[in-house]
Amino acid sequence: MPTTAPARSHLSTLSLLAVVLGGAAFAAAPPGAAPATPKGSGPPEGLRRALDAVDAERIRSDIRFLADDLLEGRGTGQRGGHLAALYLETRFRQLGLLPGGAGGSYLQEVPLVGIETQVASRLTIAAEGGATLEPKWLEDYVANSETQQQDTTLDAPLVFVGYGVVAPEYHWDDFKGQDVSGKVLVMLVNDPPSDDPAHFGGKALTYYGRWTYKYESAARAGAAGAILIHTDASAGYGWNVVRNSWGRERAYVALGPDGPRPLKLAAWVSEPFARSFLTAVGQDFDTLRQAAARADFKPVPLTARAEAHLVTAVRPLTTWNVIGLVRGSDPKLRDQAVIYTAHYDHLGRAAAENGDDIYNGAEDNASGVATLLETARAFGSMPRPPKRSLMFIACAAEEAGLRGSEYYAAHPVVPNDRVAANINMDGTPVWGQPRDFTFLGADRSSLGQVAADASRALGFKVVPDQHPEQGSFYRSDQFNFAKVGIPAFSLDPGLDYVGKPPGYGEKMWKEYEDNRYHRPKDEYDPAFDLSGSAATARIALYVGYSVAETAAMPRWNPGDEFAAARKPSAGAAPASAQR
Repeated sequence: MPTTAPARSHLSTLSLLAVVLGGAAFAAAPPGAAPATPKGSGPPEGLRRALDAVDAERIRSDIRFLADDLLEGRGTGQRGGHLAALYLETRFRQLGLLPGGAGGSYLQEVPLVGIETQVASRLTIAAEGGATLEPKWLEDYVANSETQQQDTTLDAPLVFVGYGVVAPEYHWDDFKGQDVSGKVLVMLVNDPPSDDPAHFGGKALTYYGRWTYKYESAARAGAAGAILIHTDASAGYGWNVVRNSWGRERAYVALGPDGPRPLKLAAWVSEPFARSFLTAVGQDFDTLRQAAARADFKPVPLTARAEAHLVTAVRPLTTWNVIGLVRGSDPKLRDQAVIYTAHYDHLGRAAAENGDDIYNGAEDNASGVATLLETARAFGSMPRPPKRSLMFIACAAEEAGLRGSEYYAAHPVVPNDRVAANINMDGTPVWGQPRDFTFLGADRSSLGQVAADASRALGFKVVPDQHPEQGSFYRSDQFNFAKVGIPAFSLDPGLDYVGKPPGYGEKMWKEYEDNRYHRPKDEYDPAFDLSGSAATARIALYVGYSVAETAAMPRWNPGDEFAAARKPSAGAAPASAQR
């Protein structure tokens, strides 16, 4: 992968391809599409025109191309990811968006380091005076060295630290002051269990439960490594998702001198292997898990050592956020922005399942990117842009740990304190039109009221997160915008579908989670009913327009975990946002 912007020589071919694909966009809207809004009622004329312009078949054209085998799963650092960035740059040009990258480009370079653990690597759990267990790569364990070195060796004692959580606001500390520096920490995924929404979110997963927090917690404690115990229930997905996500090259931000000390071992083990090695050291998994659920839990030293030799292929790689702008119409508010995001990457080419090694990512997230493109196109049908500027970002490397949005948040085009809101789309409905939608994270801020206004105007129901145990707010790009203080939400479908029997939505969600999520079977299907994706575009358009037109900036709820990061708006946007 080159470390410069994609070559211009590819653009003519992709421009022609985009035009050909876009030809289907002029087909009539499918049955079930939202009817035109009667003149003289509902939204103002300009917004009404934009809502009526949304076309599900245009969304289909972009999904079909982005999820085609030609793009090889749009992997970060792989050829397919390069092609996807070129395609999206071409589409942004077609839509008349202004370039939001450096030097008049639509591309914001995101420099990363590719890390791929090699099969020659070894991990051994050696019990004192007893058995030595060597898990099988991909079947029993996956691991990376965060040192970004080609060869890493580790030999350190194991300590079970429960959930590895330090949360003063919940009076919780799994370390109890014990020195675990230089050791390998064995941890449970998820939060300490609770039915009380005021205690670790109740059934909803907080950031303390995310695997990313676990490794961060271990690094802060000075540990040499961390081993996470996977269970389907605690992770919210099967071992196949862990295997497919970690058994390939992963992208990391390059280490800096001021960053935390990297872990020599960042690993997951399967539940069967965890049970076997804990039994070998005289411990019982269920007993340890029960003890870890109590606030008085103390770390449990295990009579075993982790011995690891990780052989790693390391390479610099570059990917790109693709950024387009619509300049606002108000001379004062145009220096502020509403940001729309959807990640365009997926897992690329990886381990084959039934002979198929292309992880196409049709629902995750060609659907979201296609819906973002259609939202941008609908805005272009308005006689006057909204008062604030609009920014559309196709984010890179989300599957690698939200890397593209993380980089953008640290290198913004419009200063973060001048961004009114972030609206993210990660997996829009492809099997019909929901009657209800979840605004994941909007209840944390005044955006919740904007969502309620949209539901009344557009005739849908707002419902809470249907699967709060998944912790989805922390798993997509809106999280990085929230972390820098920008009120943000992800627009997700509910489970009640128009014209479908009760239970249809839950059935389709479970079928996707079990069979297609992060697997090669997440492919484009001509039978997709994209009326729900079109509805998503209309909702995103309505909410974004409302925020862009309102003089007051959205506000976090008092006491929300992200409220402190919000700074008073000051300073003008740079010239790239003022064209």
